[in-house]
Amino acid sequence: MSDSPHGAHGRPPTWAERWAAFRESPFLPATVLLLILAAVAGLFAGSYTYAMASPTPHTIPTAVVGPHDEPAARRFIDGMEQALDASLALHPYANRPDAVRAVDEQKVFAVFEAPADGRTIILDVSSASGASVSQLLAQAAVQVSEATGTTVKVRDLKPLQRGDPRGLALFYISLAAVIIGFVGSIQLSVHARALNPAERIAYTAGYSVLGGFTIAAVVDWLLGALDLPFAESWLILALTMFASGMVFTMFNTLVGRWAMLPTWGLMVLLGNPSSGGAVSWPLLPSPLGVIGRWLPPGASVNAQHTAVYFRGHQHAFPFLVLVGWAVVSGAVFLIWRHRHPGGRQTPPGEAPPAPGADRP
Repeated sequence: MSDSPHGAHGRPPTWAERWAAFRESPFLPATVLLLILAAVAGLFAGSYTYAMASPTPHTIPTAVVGPHDEPAARRFIDGMEQALDASLALHPYANRPDAVRAVDEQKVFAVFEAPADGRTIILDVSSASGASVSQLLAQAAVQVSEATGTTVKVRDLKPLQRGDPRGLALFYISLAAVIIGFVGSIQLSVHARALNPAERIAYTAGYSVLGGFTIAAVVDWLLGALDLPFAESWLILALTMFASGMVFTMFNTLVGRWAMLPTWGLMVLLGNPSSGGAVSWPLLPSPLGVIGRWLPPGASVNAQHTAVYFRGHQHAFPFLVLVGWAVVSGAVFLIWRHRHPGGRQTPPGEAPPAPGADRP
């Protein structure tokens, strides 16, 4: 079609001709991106506001020791549920050590102890289990104590580290690993497009290992914000970066240049708000609290959280989630590698065969 504003034979172009010219121009993808970015901005703000702006407890698993059905204890429990506008899911334990072990295993968020004499009720919260949950429980306990005339003693079983007073440092380092993980994969696709599948996976693993080490070293050794179990935290960060990078590579294989959209949606819009890092899962809207544990950001936060604050009680589940995403993403990439926009036909350093060189 001519670059002239007129159609064939000097007549004004028809709508069909104008649409055809627009589709072949750079203005179509630019316009699509304009609309997508505007929508994503709203979704980004909405997803984080929905999950974090006004956290509300629904059900808080709580260990209970002693005769909690006695009038004073029952009055306090009922008052707590009314003050929290939530249910305390009570799990009776025969003794305090068993209840504390349940906190270490992250089965419960607090220990409610009702002495037989009914004089002083003890509420042991666990800031490391969830700073926001612990704060709500402590505030509610003070209010209920004053309202019911019940003597309550609040203690913190698992305080946060001094460099992490709000319990957000683990969320931040996991967020860094997630974002740098898929941004690194994007940069490989842009600046090292000719990498073959095995090479691309190897380089993704390479920057993940080095990146995980750097994050852990800066946070622990340089800033001293956290006392990390270094090897375990490094492994978790490296796995997070690799899984995140492979997720983008998978979507790049499936949807090409629009791969950033599903990656951003899965890892940032959905994964980070539901990870439990900034807001503990009992305070998240119910669907997010369930979904988040199955996504790489949530798995990373959970594994890191247990490694730092509940050493010796690590679970396999978050590691299986991270490895699962990496393996599935890598399998999709390898099976449909012919659809990936990168790769090359000749090994590095070898010139392609001259035309006709393979003829007899």
